[in-house]
Amino acid sequence: MQLQSLIHRFEVGTGSRFIRAGLGVLALLLLVVCYDWRAYRNMATQEAMDSAQLARNLAQGRGYTTSFIRPFSMFLLTRRNQARQKQLDLTKAPDLARIKGNHPDLANPPVYPVVLAGLMKVLPFNYAISSKSRPFWSQNGRFYRYEPDFLIALFNQLLLLAMVTLVFLLARRLFDLRVARLAAVILLGTEVLWRFSVSGLSTMLLLLVFTGLVWCLVLLEQEAREPKRGRNWLLLLAVFAGLLTGLGGLTRYSFAWLILPVLGFVLLCSGKDRVQAGVATVVAFLIVLTPWVARNVVLSGAPFGTATYAPIETTFAFPSYQLERSLQPALTGVPVVAFWYKLIPNLRQLVQNDIPRLGGTWLSAFFLVSILIGFRSPAVRRVRYFLLGCLAVLLVVQALGRTQLSEDSPEINSENLLILVVPWLIVYGVSLFYLLFEQMSLRYRELRYLVIGLFTIVACLPLLLIFLPPKASPIAYPPYYPPAIQTAAGYTKEDELSMSDVPWAMAWYGQSQCVWLTLNPRADFFAINDYQKPVQELFLAKVQFQPEALYQMRITGEQPWDSLPFEILAEMPALAREQGWKTWPKKVAFPIRLADGTMTTLPLPYWQYGFPDILLLTARPHYPQQD
Repeated sequence: MQLQSLIHRFEVGTGSRFIRAGLGVLALLLLVVCYDWRAYRNMATQEAMDSAQLARNLAQGRGYTTSFIRPFSMFLLTRRNQARQKQLDLTKAPDLARIKGNHPDLANPPVYPVVLAGLMKVLPFNYAISSKSRPFWSQNGRFYRYEPDFLIALFNQLLLLAMVTLVFLLARRLFDLRVARLAAVILLGTEVLWRFSVSGLSTMLLLLVFTGLVWCLVLLEQEAREPKRGRNWLLLLAVFAGLLTGLGGLTRYSFAWLILPVLGFVLLCSGKDRVQAGVATVVAFLIVLTPWVARNVVLSGAPFGTATYAPIETTFAFPSYQLERSLQPALTGVPVVAFWYKLIPNLRQLVQNDIPRLGGTWLSAFFLVSILIGFRSPAVRRVRYFLLGCLAVLLVVQALGRTQLSEDSPEINSENLLILVVPWLIVYGVSLFYLLFEQMSLRYRELRYLVIGLFTIVACLPLLLIFLPPKASPIAYPPYYPPAIQTAAGYTKEDELSMSDVPWAMAWYGQSQCVWLTLNPRADFFAINDYQKPVQELFLAKVQFQPEALYQMRITGEQPWDSLPFEILAEMPALAREQGWKTWPKKVAFPIRLADGTMTTLPLPYWQYGFPDILLLTARPHYPQQD
């Protein structure tokens, strides 16, 4: 009898739920393993590497400091410290740009780096690339995957699964179990979300925060419409909404603009307590955001550091990356029309190209049509209006805050804010599908399953095609090849400064303090090298020698860096005779070797290691210890 009851429990009782849950978990693990085996890539964006190296500095006890130094950040710190020089008593040994020690980060909000720092404390991160052949991390004895990149990707995939779970629970609350199940399946089959999960960006964490914010607003709306727990619970939910919005703003600064639709939702849906609830939301939002804004103002005079000036980037005043690479930018005198010329073309591109294929799926069309549907549930209607308000705000913010990062990686970048509404776009699209599906007169149950299955397959087709050959390489080359970058960074000591066109990669893979190439390869370079901190290594990756980069330089009038080493080398013999040098002084001697051997006839005292498509110049023959 006990055996019979046990079998009955597992077949139709409570045990069947555990079996289904176990099978679901196994299916998710299989999906993660298959995707990572077929489509995983090492980090390929500067924002991801920047956040990772910042998190490592936090985990290693160096504070909120960065090894990726922007000349514009140096400018902001110098300008601020010059105004405070007397109070700080910096006249004896001034380091106004703060590059002689740990350089404070002014570009990244703190939440995601802090979360990654906690992950680095818990998991064993092996940053050094070993020459020993290890399965999975190497292939045929050569480097294949970077272990810290992969661990960060796994963490973000866990966040993706947590976000899908929350969306499923909330969709079941708003609609029904059918909509929740199908929406969760299609979410798991949305290829662009998986690409974000392995990119190393903060997008998965931001999606989780936004999902929590939607859940909080749904509870607030239901409490205001059908009071059960009282006024204090309503105000507490308003506080939570403000806290989550502030937390999202400290994950990505542009998210803070969502306080506008959040406040509008709270005021419209809180009933007679709308004023108190609105005040509670704003106060909680400011409590979270204000300390960090104060920190940035104290350090740089700008509330969001270098990100404060994102609206003037890629305008005709500062095209491409010119602002962040400027050591003395002219911030005053930018005409207002520059913002208009940036906003309208970017907004047009978002409306014409990005919105119709939002999330990489045609379900965006279902969402837009669902706007015309009169849902019975007031909560469903009001959340839909909130999402439309968020979409309108994010369109303007993304258009005005767009920088060169979006040009380098058009879809997978930290400036893609529209991705936040994709989960709810899918939920409302699935709800419309079921409304239309019920109008179909299908006699057989099998036909119903067939229609739902075809709908799901077509929605998930971009992800399914990934599992077909050919298999993508996980190495994000060009220009990032971690072993070459680590070896190049090994030519400098820990406290020495290098300069590169890929400083984020030098900071992350090489653990080297590296400044971005200045706009002026002469005056600005020597302003840093001679008067602030000597540049011991110049590392030019393939980025500078691409035809697109050279064409962009001609348009913007930027001086190409690839000519400077040759000019220095050409002037060295005459300079040596003039000065009576018997040896090359460290200050101007840049021994150079190209991988193809084209410079082997130059009369230099020693050689340095060269890599394909990479130009490496160092100030002295310091060789790294080989593994």
